[in-house]
Amino acid sequence: MREAISDQEHEAVPPVFLEADEIDFREQILEHVPSLRRHARALTRDAEAADDLVHDALLRAIEKNHMWERGTNLKAWLHRILHNHFINTQRRNKLRPSGISPDDYDIYMDSAATQMSHMELKSLEDALHMLPEAQRDVLLLIGVEGLSYDEAAQILNCPTGTVRSRLSRARDGLRRLMGGDA
Repeated sequence: MREAISDQEHEAVPPVFLEADEIDFREQILEHVPSLRRHARALTRDAEAADDLVHDALLRAIEKNHMWERGTNLKAWLHRILHNHFINTQRRNKLRPSGISPDDYDIYMDSAATQMSHMELKSLEDALHMLPEAQRDVLLLIGVEGLSYDEAAQILNCPTGTVRSRLSRARDGLRRLMGGDA
């Protein structure tokens, strides 16, 4: 028959289990890297800066993995870290992001770039960046990343109703700026 484990033995977790948990956590994070890259490129509009942002966000997530509650939405948690790091960096550097290279448009599209001409894509880019930042962020998270309203609200740290309102305004503004019916 098995003897009762003392409190001291119970508290000491073998390193093997900690390593396995950390490996599992890192594997889960890797599934979300493409989504984080798209989000970072949309925020920074620069491939190198986006890669740096993703790298920094992933390092922070690994350092702070004890703060992630198992069973909650890891994708939303990672996007929130990325978004917050971007905002903090912008505040610190007081810089505005640079433009997106036309070569990078395929990152944002699920299908080949033959659907729209280069000029239409440039018009879309210009229209997107004429939108207020809060509306653009919501539009990119929901429209490009396919996040739910609740996930976007969690990432942006605002109520779901605010996300819905910003998305509606962003869609109307984008339609108006692109010359469609408002």
